Amino acid sequence: MMTATIALLGLVPFLFANGPGSEVQKTLAIVVIGGLITSTLLTLVMLPTLYRWFEEKR
Repeated sequence: MMTATIALLGLVPFLFANGPGSEVQKTLAIVVIGGLITSTLLTLVMLPTLYRWFEEKR
């Protein structure tokens, strides 16, 4: 959780960049931030749910 948070905070400056090449940086930052949020939520919510579901089937 802390690793994902620090990675997200490190990418925030790329979202607000205005210099040359910022078009690429912004879109890349959006995709990476979305992936970090998605993977963190899936790991914290979906994985335990799947473990419990498969354990009940045994």
